[in-house]
Amino acid sequence: MSEAMIRIEGAEFLMGSDGHYPEEAPARRVRVTSFLLDRAPVTNAEFARFVDETGHVTTAETAPTLEQYPEADPRMLMAGSTVFTPPAQPPQRADPMMWWSYLFGADWRHPYGPDSSIDGLDDHPVVHVSHEDAHAFAAWKGKRLPSEAEWEFAARGGLEGSAFAWGDELAPHGQMLANYWQGSFPCENTALDGYQRTSPVSAFPANGYGLFDMIGNVWEWTLDDYAVPSRPAKGCCAPNKARAPGEAAPANFKVLKGGSHLCAANYCQRYRPAARYPQTPDTSTSHIGFRCARDLQDGG
Repeated sequence: MSEAMIRIEGAEFLMGSDGHYPEEAPARRVRVTSFLLDRAPVTNAEFARFVDETGHVTTAETAPTLEQYPEADPRMLMAGSTVFTPPAQPPQRADPMMWWSYLFGADWRHPYGPDSSIDGLDDHPVVHVSHEDAHAFAAWKGKRLPSEAEWEFAARGGLEGSAFAWGDELAPHGQMLANYWQGSFPCENTALDGYQRTSPVSAFPANGYGLFDMIGNVWEWTLDDYAVPSRPAKGCCAPNKARAPGEAAPANFKVLKGGSHLCAANYCQRYRPAARYPQTPDTSTSHIGFRCARDLQDGG
């Protein structure tokens, strides 16, 4: 599915939003040139072929060092990644680290911990990939990651200024059009969309450009460094930490787009094209993936 690429004709569009989170403002006119974009996020099956052919070892499969994280507890310097773990009781404060666990042995092959696997998940988006992992895959395919502007323009599917990729109503006539959290995050997920975690990349309707999963399912890496006058005023379902406990290694934040299956109406309404979130490039989690872009002169 995501092997296919869609030609996105360049144009000027209204990027960002003045009506949601502060980091999305101001809404402004931006022009993008024509480009190609993967029809869907990179799947487990595609990433497995990449690893088989290249021997790539992901960030999550590589133990961090004291040189990288001098303030870390040495006992925590083991290969692993961050997995969403719903708390037994509603937390008393809105702290993402209350529902995230750094699990040794969690990685793209073991998305929920060392005893899990991707059996039966070939057509689900690959997760537990850092920005470096996504960049390496894109380079192997002769592609690149999309810019934030390209990603947002494509996600809108030709709908200028709409809140969502399909219009201004989240669930028109009660229809679930993306994989996001229904219920009270982080404890109650009614799964009206049919999924507690990730979903196959073509499980929901494509947008106006024929692109799948531009909203929800998994956050997606972009090329861009994250830069705004201030950090987001509200928290999110995404942990904004380095992969191992301790002080983060110096790094620019990169922009994530699209929201994920953990975005919820009561907490993180980032299942919108304008939404964006900063993430350290060495971070990997159970709800971050990616798709690739290509310049037209390189791909027809």
